[in-house]
Amino acid sequence: MFKEIIQPRFNETDALGHINNTVLTMWFEGARDPIFKLFTPDLDTKQWRLILASISVQFKAELFYGRPVELRTGISKVGNSSFEVLQQAWQNGQCCAEGTAVLVHYDFIAKQKKLLSAEQKAALSQHLLSAS
Repeated sequence: MFKEIIQPRFNETDALGHINNTVLTMWFEGARDPIFKLFTPDLDTKQWRLILASISVQFKAELFYGRPVELRTGISKVGNSSFEVLQQAWQNGQCCAEGTAVLVHYDFIAKQKKLLSAEQKAALSQHLLSAS
């Protein structure tokens, strides 16, 4: 899995004293940059090739300000024109949240999905998580 350590910001904390649940989708999107670079190495949005089809987050434990969070990102499934990204947020040795995002290889001019090339599938498969 790709791994990134972040420091939660004070403004990401809610009135209950933990990281607000809306923050996880932003953290996870930022941690998908290595996946985005497989399709657009320079992250030039004029050459963007992916569109988000769905996201979900399951909360398992609270996350807190003042403690680092490790974001882990991998590929859980590769299809013909889409793939699924599995992401986790870890704090103090515990998986506190897990999310999935379905990304579609997309032609923004034609406004339609495109098949993943053999090269793209191979690049994604290098980060494919085992079933265990």
